[in-house]
Amino acid sequence: MSSDPPRFAFTIAATDGRARTGTIAMERGVIRTPAFMPVGTAATVKAMKPQDVERAGADIILGNTYHLMLRPGAERVARLGGLHGFMGWNRPILTDSGGYQVMSLAELTKRSEDGVAFKSHLDGSRHLLSPERSIEIQRLLGSNIVMAFDELVPTTTPREVQAAAMERSMRWARRSRAAFDAGGDHAAHNAIFGIQQGALDERLRKASADALIDIGFDGYAVGGLAVGEGQEAMFACLDYAPQQLPADRPRYLMGVGKPTDIVGAVERGIDMFDCVMPTRSGRTGQAFTRQGPINIRNARFAEDQGPLDAACDCPVCTTWSRAYLHHLVRAGEILGAMLMTEHNIRFYEALMADLRAAIADGRLAVFANDFRSRYTGG
Repeated sequence: MSSDPPRFAFTIAATDGRARTGTIAMERGVIRTPAFMPVGTAATVKAMKPQDVERAGADIILGNTYHLMLRPGAERVARLGGLHGFMGWNRPILTDSGGYQVMSLAELTKRSEDGVAFKSHLDGSRHLLSPERSIEIQRLLGSNIVMAFDELVPTTTPREVQAAAMERSMRWARRSRAAFDAGGDHAAHNAIFGIQQGALDERLRKASADALIDIGFDGYAVGGLAVGEGQEAMFACLDYAPQQLPADRPRYLMGVGKPTDIVGAVERGIDMFDCVMPTRSGRTGQAFTRQGPINIRNARFAEDQGPLDAACDCPVCTTWSRAYLHHLVRAGEILGAMLMTEHNIRFYEALMADLRAAIADGRLAVFANDFRSRYTGG
């Protein structure tokens, strides 16, 4: 019997209500679920070295197709050995499709059935990002989990606009799948996820899920949420959307989020998350703690000799005081951003480990309620 690692194998080890814990086994390594993926937009998790990201508990990171296609360029990354060798990260990498960034960051976008024509926000150069080109870029980067190209519209747009965008996304999903399958050796060793769309409309979400299942993907993302609709509306959607997707495949909620968002989404059956919040907050002086977020710039921390979070085991909390971090951040020292980010990444990864353990032990409801009570009332 072959002992070679699998291309992609999702195993559910335990459930608690709708929540699941398990593993995704890939050639680059095993991903423990529920999983949080730190965002490495431009081939770096900002202010972090790859080995420190792994030491914080991350099994997988996310790379950004849009930013990397513009700088340094996917073809250049490929010539330099792919994203893993380029940035020095040897574990799995998921790359987004670039669709969200094209539609939110680029200038003068024009959507058509072909794809999205746009001008770069960096230098004004013109590009067309189509399903085929998105998949090609992700293949050149050496992505281990490739995302289908989709169209995102705000949840506040009329239903007919949402329906048209969802239907186009499903046509693009089929083209993305075909482009991935044509990728030869890359397709033989890696995976592709489809993205469910449909805004906050249950019937549109069901139609999207049915179309994706008909095409067939290794995993499925719930897209189009965390775009300003608020936690209550997001949770209302998550009360049904994950259940419309196959139970034997991972479910990925894109762009989420706050710690309480993650806990509530895990309770509703989500397995994977990504968000820039821990790194972006670290660079602006916000730390996540089990008693809620704190702004280390606040004057009350100027002589506080305690750790950021007394319950945290990260090197930052076991070495430096709030007073020192307050000084670094207020002085604009680079080390301040580095240490704050390292703590925040560890906080998120420790939260995921706690969620996995709670599901395995059948005590998720108790853990989740206790976490929310401390986090929002601390």
